[in-house]
Amino acid sequence: QGVDALVIAPADSKALVPVCKKAQDAGIVVVNIDNKLDAEVLESQGMSIPFVGPDNRAGARLAGTYLAERLAPGDEVAVIEGVPNAFNAIQRKLGFEDAMEAAGMTIVSSQSGYWETAKANQVASAVITAHPGLKAILCANDSMALGAVTAVKSAGRTGEIQVVGFDNIEAVQMLLREGNVLATVDQHADQLAVLGIEYALQILAENTRPADKETPVDLVTADTLP
Repeated sequence: QGVDALVIAPADSKALVPVCKKAQDAGIVVVNIDNKLDAEVLESQGMSIPFVGPDNRAGARLAGTYLAERLAPGDEVAVIEGVPNAFNAIQRKLGFEDAMEAAGMTIVSSQSGYWETAKANQVASAVITAHPGLKAILCANDSMALGAVTAVKSAGRTGEIQVVGFDNIEAVQMLLREGNVLATVDQHADQLAVLGIEYALQILAENTRPADKETPVDLVTADTLP
């Protein structure tokens, strides 16, 4: 109904591709932010949609490397993944794995917490019970890190098991200051929609061929908080 551009942050990297194709076929400029649409599915539809967002793998690698510097080679760690079919979840998992493998850590478990605090709490509790030597839990978002912190406390392992998150939400900033979360990653999510809209307007104004635009990711620790 007269829309010139659509800026979309999809929860699912594959399911919304047909919707975006319908928009493109109608002459609407489509810009993808935050969670990248699946490249193979786009290609299968003969589509190209510019992505404005962070390198999630690089961000997760930052947090994983920071954690590894505080562990010893061979230490046991666990990964709590996001939704399995989301591009950002996959990339964050890969980034954590990059850092852990480079540092010689042992990943004893890698399971999905589906981005949810309660689900991550269940997963973390089970992993802590199954692996008494566990030294760290790397969570693909901060909501799951909250669940992991609760599981660590319930197991009486605070200070023994480090927790890492991703997103730099306000609730985790307090846990960083308290020492209950070691690190998180700021992908400046509050700016992604702005950048996506600005890029869509630029494409409309200049009628240029759109390309991906990478946005920053920054490691956040207790020492870097304002």
